[in-house]
Amino acid sequence: MIRKAVLPVAGFGTRCLPASKAIPKEMITIVDRPVIQYVVQEAVEAGIRDIVLVTHGSKSAIENHFDKHFELEASLEAKGKEELLEELRSIVPDDVNIISLRQAEPLGLGHAVLCARPVIGDDEPFAVLLPDVLVDDTGLERNDLAGMLEAFEQTGHSQLMVEEVPHELVYKYGIVAPQGEPPAPGGGCPLAGVVEKPAVEESPSDLAVIGRYVLPGRIFPLLAETPPGAGNEIQLTDAIETLRREEGVDAWRMRGRTYDCGHQLGYLEAILAYGRRHPRYGQGFRELLSRYSHED
Repeated sequence: MIRKAVLPVAGFGTRCLPASKAIPKEMITIVDRPVIQYVVQEAVEAGIRDIVLVTHGSKSAIENHFDKHFELEASLEAKGKEELLEELRSIVPDDVNIISLRQAEPLGLGHAVLCARPVIGDDEPFAVLLPDVLVDDTGLERNDLAGMLEAFEQTGHSQLMVEEVPHELVYKYGIVAPQGEPPAPGGGCPLAGVVEKPAVEESPSDLAVIGRYVLPGRIFPLLAETPPGAGNEIQLTDAIETLRREEGVDAWRMRGRTYDCGHQLGYLEAILAYGRRHPRYGQGFRELLSRYSHED
């Protein structure tokens, strides 16, 4: 059973500037908690128990968020604020480990994943979750990551989570080329390749890679041998393409939906989606939306 996940969080978050100048982009809040907490919760709900953060020296706020804050907890307990105290303690369940590693210099997503090699090892499969993207699985009996982990265990193939996007927008994404018919939601299929930002008229499908991967430990020696590619960085997609040629890689089509919180409009949409159904603030938030919808 896959128990480990790598979250690359070392980037500068330039798409989120100026908000991310002094605050890690992963710590920008959606309603009442930072983006990174939602992503960690997604992994935990899928059965992951070791969360490996590949981070940077300027992002200690992320590590602090998942660490125990003894003084704050003692203060809340003394004041009888049990509900807040329980919320803090539930950020990281007792059986989950948060492991932090440093990426010394920004050499690409592939290099960030490679930094986790000493913790994961070359013989154990693991998940990769990009924290810019929230995967909303509300209403599903289990989340999409859990389905993709199961697909890996059944097939032994690396998995890329994909989402259908409007055909006219395929030029913005990495688009998969399925072998045969595209998979139905909750299903997978072998890949013939991935095309980065294809022209609309040349796109092999409408299924975009959305930042969730399940990979074998064998990806690490491949990454170690992968020369710098686009942007003079070590690209994870280059090593995945080697895996595809040698042993096959599958696309797993998600059932939920995503919000790109690395982009301002995606972040605002996530606030709308999560705020409307929040157990504490949802009703008031819906009233605010109704009020402002009648204003120019």
